[in-house]
Amino acid sequence: MATVAPQHRKRTPAHRAPRCWLWLAAALLLAACSPQRAIESLEVLQAIAAGPEAQDAADVGATDTQRRPYAFTVRGRAYRADLYLPGKSPLAALVLVPGAVRAGKDDRRFVAFARALTKGRFLVLVPEIATLRELRVGPGDITAIGDAVEHLAGLTEAPAVGLVAISYMGGPAVIAALEARARDLLRFVATVGGYYDIEAALTFFTTGYFREPGETAWRHAAPNPYGKWLFLRSNLTRVEAPRDRTALERIATLKLRDPAADIAPLAAALTPEGRAILDLMTNRDPERTPEMMSRLPSAVIQDLRRLDPAGTTLADLRAKLFAIHGRDDPVIPYSESMALAAAVGDDRARLALVDHLAHVDLTSPSLGDLLTLWRVVYEILELRDDMPAPRPGAMAAPS
Repeated sequence: MATVAPQHRKRTPAHRAPRCWLWLAAALLLAACSPQRAIESLEVLQAIAAGPEAQDAADVGATDTQRRPYAFTVRGRAYRADLYLPGKSPLAALVLVPGAVRAGKDDRRFVAFARALTKGRFLVLVPEIATLRELRVGPGDITAIGDAVEHLAGLTEAPAVGLVAISYMGGPAVIAALEARARDLLRFVATVGGYYDIEAALTFFTTGYFREPGETAWRHAAPNPYGKWLFLRSNLTRVEAPRDRTALERIATLKLRDPAADIAPLAAALTPEGRAILDLMTNRDPERTPEMMSRLPSAVIQDLRRLDPAGTTLADLRAKLFAIHGRDDPVIPYSESMALAAAVGDDRARLALVDHLAHVDLTSPSLGDLLTLWRVVYEILELRDDMPAPRPGAMAAPS
């Protein structure tokens, strides 16, 4: 579960499709309860759709956002981070967590997204989670998210902030939001391309099969192999035999570089424990996933349980949830956000499915996609208006 490697699909930036945006703006201004909030929401959405290609474009106006290096410590745990300051005085604050990519918080797509959120007058804290740059994920991510939320809440006039998590980090973010120290600090949690059920996500990674909530028949889509080889790499430290760790690391590296790479010589050298992990990664039968997961090393199984929102009590979630997903997602199927929203409940969850998101890249959005996403942004800004602003001293906090 991770942010997919950079996409090579053709993007249609917002500033290249003026007619679509003109019609959208007119319709929203006529329908919106608050014209000012409608305009702000449109500005946020247009900046998101413009993407990293617009970072240096003068007509987008990205230069009014300041990105500052930042550092903080929570309970003895030290973090590096970036702090994004909007051009106008911030009205609220949120934590933004990237997915697993080698560039981490410096990924161009992610930087563009953080800048876009400042258009909604959010102070944005982006913590550096070092393991994500190494393409290794685990329960420690939950602690890091909770620490960032706790710290940022301390910089606001009252302890309340938002949380936005990308891709794989949606699962740990939801779990962090359930923990006692963060539960009362969060007004909203937004996930983009996140997951709900570890078993379902692994089934899709490896076989391409998935089900919508309540279905018994399987659906199928071609999965991006990035997800399963990231999973393999993430669990190397939990493998007991050194030779397995070496072989599996080599397999993951080869497959991340070339999905067609020949790994047969490396696979032949694995012990039964190492083979159990590789067998799951190469499985093609969705009905076999539960049994194959049960044969994983016990340390891997324990971590999977810790990272599984489906194993939590989501009735305890006090924040408003926004689950955003593309139906064309090749890494984590859209059914995961459907299941997550259903588990939280209609009164506290907002599901937003769009056709052209390609996991986390908004490519060639339709007018319907833009309208769906605009509504999400508008509702988030409604919550923002009742959230406390950052204290003035937060802007000058030492890095």
